[in-house]
Amino acid sequence: MSETEVVISGDDPVINTDFAKEMIRQMRAVDSYGTYDNWSIAKILDPFILTKERKREIPVVGDPDEIVMARVKAFYNAISAMIEKECGQMAVPMLNLSHEGFGRVLISVDKLIVVDKILRDVHRFGFPTLSKMKDEADKLLSVAVEIIGQHPKAAGM
Repeated sequence: MSETEVVISGDDPVINTDFAKEMIRQMRAVDSYGTYDNWSIAKILDPFILTKERKREIPVVGDPDEIVMARVKAFYNAISAMIEKECGQMAVPMLNLSHEGFGRVLISVDKLIVVDKILRDVHRFGFPTLSKMKDEADKLLSVAVEIIGQHPKAAGM
């Protein structure tokens, strides 16, 4: 992705949600050089947003680089942290990707798999808007919490 202007507005209401705060925490956790220390929340979350124009710049076939893979990990780590916050049990994300960007992510709570998602074309990982990213996270979170509620023994509760 070429250097373009930030497409997230600084006053976007999604920025003040628990999910966005957790995403910022996760992105800063993978920033070993302190690059994000002086960045705004909008600028840190901006690479997750793939507008139509940005998506056109990315080739249809390609291998994900380490930066994209770190974003994928941060997204699912944030969902895991939200699951932990919701149910009080440790949620562990497990990500397995081929060098071509295909794979699977699982999130387990004790002996229970609460998220099982197939990943394709990870080099194009992103969402049309910040709101859509939060909607996807909320959907995964609600399904995970529902599964934990259905199988509390397997979830260690």
